[in-house]
Amino acid sequence: LIHGGVRYLQKAIMKLDYEQYMMVKEALHERANLLEIAPHLSAPLPIMLPVYKWWQLPYYWAGIKMYDLVAGIQCLKSSYILSKTKALELFPMLKKDQLVGAIVYYDGQHNDARMNLAIALSAARHGAAIANYTEVIHLLKKKDPQSGKEKVCGARCRDVITGQEFDVRAKCVINATGPFTDALRKMDNQEASNICQPSAGVHIVIPGYYSPDNMGLLDPATSDGRVIFFLPWENMTIAGTTDTPTSVTAHPIPGEDDINFILREVRNYLSPDVEVRRGDVLAAWSGIRPLVTDPNSKDTQSICRNHIVSVSDSGLVTIAGGKWTTYRAMAEETLDATIKSHGLSAGSCKTVGLMLEGAKGWTPTLYIRLVQDYGLEKEVAQHLASTYGGKAFDVAKMAQVTGQRWPIVGKRLVSEFPYIESEVLYAIKEYACTAIDVIARRTRLGFLNVQAADEALPRIVQIMGKELDWSQEKRTAELEAARKFLYQEMGYRSRSEQITKTSEINLDNHEVARYKKRFHKFDKESKGFITTVDVQRVLQSINVDIDENALHEILNEVDLNKNGQVEIDEFLQLMSAVKKGHVSDSRLAILMKTAEETLDKREPVSVDRSGGGV
Repeated sequence: LIHGGVRYLQKAIMKLDYEQYMMVKEALHERANLLEIAPHLSAPLPIMLPVYKWWQLPYYWAGIKMYDLVAGIQCLKSSYILSKTKALELFPMLKKDQLVGAIVYYDGQHNDARMNLAIALSAARHGAAIANYTEVIHLLKKKDPQSGKEKVCGARCRDVITGQEFDVRAKCVINATGPFTDALRKMDNQEASNICQPSAGVHIVIPGYYSPDNMGLLDPATSDGRVIFFLPWENMTIAGTTDTPTSVTAHPIPGEDDINFILREVRNYLSPDVEVRRGDVLAAWSGIRPLVTDPNSKDTQSICRNHIVSVSDSGLVTIAGGKWTTYRAMAEETLDATIKSHGLSAGSCKTVGLMLEGAKGWTPTLYIRLVQDYGLEKEVAQHLASTYGGKAFDVAKMAQVTGQRWPIVGKRLVSEFPYIESEVLYAIKEYACTAIDVIARRTRLGFLNVQAADEALPRIVQIMGKELDWSQEKRTAELEAARKFLYQEMGYRSRSEQITKTSEINLDNHEVARYKKRFHKFDKESKGFITTVDVQRVLQSINVDIDENALHEILNEVDLNKNGQVEIDEFLQLMSAVKKGHVSDSRLAILMKTAEETLDKREPVSVDRSGGGV
């Protein structure tokens, strides 16, 4: 979200906190600027606040109207109240019981990884030297001839990919390292006290049918007082977030408890008709917020999300805290402090209204030109336009001809997502060095569906390997690293572990009998297990043809002891996990169910009515 912070405004009013009020006002100004300078990556999003008690309606309405008022002329669209009927019409998945009405307000939403990249690329086009995969080993210092004190004059850096080390000399060094702020400050001064208290925030992605295409949901008071957002994002639904103290790591892992907490809160607001299943979590991740705090504070939720700029005795400038929305204002304030403390000369700030990479040439109808000029699918063209803006034509030019009648160009990496192969080539031009860069930081595939990302990885590595001249050893290492990333950091492990050898079979006698009957339709010899040969035989009898390799994959998902066959116990564990909602979209479960139904329907066609009737 690109937001001013509704919850911070509430705190500002309740506690008469002027600092929080000014932080919200600044964020709302920056929100308007960000929507203007990257229109292809960002857009206003209506967010519904459902109300279940009559007294809350005027309370929340007054608060949201105050939010509009603080934004002033930069208010995206005016908030409004909805009746219960209208709220359910716009958000049919909402819980009806005791619903009084709803309030809808507007905030901004963006593709954060692409926005980050657009800022870096824009900086490069304006003369900045930028480098990724480069870490600071230690700071360089020299004595100031006037004061006799040691001053920071650069950094010893290492290229993480090649291992090469080199010095970067500078008049001033700025520490803008988010959660790693204190590590850099201690390089400057071992005695420096911590000013950053990292907080972990877990998000999950569930299928798009959980939310309307263009309406988010805000739960202002969860069971433990945290705020939960439930938003349409990249044709999926994103839900989050948690807020718990954590240690700093480059590889945060989403915890099962946090995932289940978010699912529980989501269930509270959705209709009982909508079964919120653990198996529907397509991806999950944990991000680390760099909150600025007193080292003695324990409660991260009451910490202000504002930022601080400090200059050490040796001249190291540190910017810490803050949030995505206010990045530009933070940079301006940091540069102002740097110029003042180091006696540098510079003109006035020019970043307000400065269009970012891809903004030039973008229009809401640009995707139509991509379809007409290149023969791309409409969904792919819309994706390219909203991801690359005016640069989408460069990606389209690199796309290969499919050889089909339609689309003419643009081969997808995976069938259900609009990412195409030429985006991998273009990602390399955008400084992508690894397969993880492509699935997580250039495209968003790893964040949208870990299984789809895993399927796309071999082709991604193949394209990158050819372009970057990787050895076979390097290709294998890249594939393994990316799979480890998906498995540990993007929730693939917790998804795949929903059915294990030790899973309890939680089925009643009637269900066990029903599923055994289904299993024995495939296991004709009563062996106690089925193989691809058994499944293929049943499918052929009902005129269904599935590729043998695909069948191996389908059975392998359920084959827990990896012996090339699915035992009756493994099948019952699967059906139990499906019943509990721990597993969804199981190909074997659906395949066997539909095959059984087709076999059971095989009766002589009645001649009383044409076609046998229905």
